[in-house]
Amino acid sequence: MPTYNKLVRDKIPNVIEATGKSFRTRNLDEEEYIKELKLKLAEEVGEYQATLDDGQAIEELADVMEIVHALARVHGSTIEEVDKVREEKANKRGGFQERIFLIDVEDE
Repeated sequence: MPTYNKLVRDKIPNVIEATGKSFRTRNLDEEEYIKELKLKLAEEVGEYQATLDDGQAIEELADVMEIVHALARVHGSTIEEVDKVREEKANKRGGFQERIFLIDVEDE
């Protein structure tokens, strides 16, 4: 029996059950949940970085966004509030649309 020991989407147990396989799960406490969400975020970002085409990239970005939504909730916020903060930062410091790559800055 393969061991996974990782956070999975809510409906994955139903999917496994439909195949007739047995499995074990447990519910995480808040501290474990945040830790596992952070690990899952790193996993999904890695999967995004490994994509080879736009379709795969969008699929992986959707997974990243699902985790960002969950992280916003555990930190007592909403994705709308996160987006508001993102927008404020973009207005103040800009976004990344101009593809500016900083090489160096002269020290005094």
